[in-house]
Amino acid sequence: MTDLFTGAICMGSLLIALFFLRFWRDSGDRFFLYFAASFFIEGLHRLYSALHDAGGEDSPLHYLIRLLAYGLILWAILEKNLPQRGRERDRR
Repeated sequence: MTDLFTGAICMGSLLIALFFLRFWRDSGDRFFLYFAASFFIEGLHRLYSALHDAGGEDSPLHYLIRLLAYGLILWAILEKNLPQRGRERDRR
């Protein structure tokens, strides 16, 4: 039953990554690219965990992969909300 849920989470993460890639292609905003990369990493991590691990998600590698994925989301949000130097010059 656990493998079923892991597979569903994997499929959902990869599908969300495809949606964000489509939004990035339409808008050209890196915000969507970072989100797509984050969900793609998370989906591949779930796939790897389902196929190769025997439930041992307490290794540091698993936490580092998740930290990378969540760090990309935080970076995208920060980059979107921090003022850009080029934008301030254009306003003047």
